[in-house]
Parts: sequence; C-alpha cells; structure tokens
Amino acid sequence: MVKLIASDLDGTILRKGAQSVEPSTIKAIEQLVNKGMYFAPASGRQIVSLKRLFEPVSDKLVYIAENGALCEYKGEVIAKTPMDRKLALEIIEDVYEQPDCEVLISGQHTAYIKPKTEEYHYRMTKVVNYKTTLIDKFTDVDEDILKIAVCDLSGIDNSKEHFFSKWNGKASITVSGDLYLDFMESSVTKGKAMHQLQQYFGLSEDECMAFGDNYNDIDMLKSVKYAYVMDTACEDIKKYAYDTTEWVEGTLRKEFNI
Repeated sequence: MVKLIASDLDGTILRKGAQSVEPSTIKAIEQLVNKGMYFAPASGRQIVSLKRLFEPVSDKLVYIAENGALCEYKGEVIAKTPMDRKLALEIIEDVYEQPDCEVLISGQHTAYIKPKTEEYHYRMTKVVNYKTTLIDKFTDVDEDILKIAVCDLSGIDNSKEHFFSKWNGKASITVSGDLYLDFMESSVTKGKAMHQLQQYFGLSEDECMAFGDNYNDIDMLKSVKYAYVMDTACEDIKKYAYDTTEWVEGTLRKEFNI
C-alpha cells in the first residue's frame, strides 16, 4: 500500500510553464493527506516558494526542497545538506562571469541574488515568486549555502558543458529545466532525500510513489516502486518509469479513488 507520494513540480505538476498549482490538484492532495498518506512536493525550488504554491494545505505536507538539500515536515528539518562554503563561492563567481548566466544562492529561508539584468530580477521575484534578498557581494551570504542555481537566459544548453566540465566531481550538478542548472553538495539528490524520508517515516520503497520528468528526478524515480514519468519527458527519463502519465492529478485520482 502506498503511503508516501513525491512529485516534481516544473514540467510535472506544473505543466506548460504554469506557475501556480490548480485548485483541483490541491484538493486531490488534501484528500490523500486526509486518508493518512504523506505528500511531498520534490523540487529544486526553495521551501518558502513551495509552501506558497501549496496553500491552503502547505502545513500538512512533507517537503523535498533544493533538489533534496533540505527536507522538512511540519516545521521539523528532517535533513539538511549544505555545500562546502569555499567551493560554493568559487562556483558562484564562475557562474556570474559566464555570458547570459545569472546566479541564485539558496539559504534555508531566503535566496540571495545579485541580478545582472532586470529580466532576471523580475523572473525570480514576480514570475517564480521566490523570497529573495539582494546582495552587493556574494560573501555577504552569512548562512549555509544549500544550492546554487544557474539561469542561462539564452538556454542552459549553451553553457551546461562549461559547468559540467569544470565542476563535475566536485559538486552534484543537474539540469533542472530549459534555462536552469543546479549545483548542490556532491551527495545531494532527490533520491537521497526520498531515502531519508523513507527512513524517517519507516517506509519501504514498495510503499512509495514518485512523479517526475527531468534528469534531476532520476534518482527519486529509482528510489520508489511506483515511478511515474510524464509522457512529455525524453526517452532517457522514461526508461526509469513504472508507467507514464500525462496528468499527475488524474493518475492520483484513478489510483487512489478520490
């Protein structure tokens, strides 16, 4: 019997560039939680942003934030895996030097930005609706760095090779969208976070389900028995699927009779 469900957001629950969760999906999640199940948004996004997205059920959910660098349930931090600060600052400077690339630095309660363009500032504060703090110097960040996000406004395909070739083996690196690439501590993945939740709740892989569509979801899909991949995903991702779906809410309603 499935007791824990985790789902990616962008390209999965949030389809076709949507930046808000459908009210009917919120209702379906509430019904699952009321049945005694755990539901976890699993995203590269910050936890504050995730909680905003899932109001009014946000206080009932489990969270896998920052691609797994932070896991929380009902205000309790289950797991937190920060980056080495010296390495993180070196990566941040490298990102900032690359043409068309903007950088976002994730702490536990806010994200730090030093925008090069107004377009990026608007995207993070108004479109993605992040809680952000403007900084003058990257060394002004005085808390644990959980994740570094690259936003290449020309498309991440134009810069990802540089980042992988320079930093692979020193940090966990994953493409998380058409414009985005994320750096975390080398052990961090959504799959590791799922295993941490399984241990915390005393669950087996057979009692867990996950939905995803991108490369940063692979480890999470491998960590559960019931792995659903969006039918819009590439074949590299689909090979990890228990089944495919075009609509997370529809699959949940069908599988759990809600």
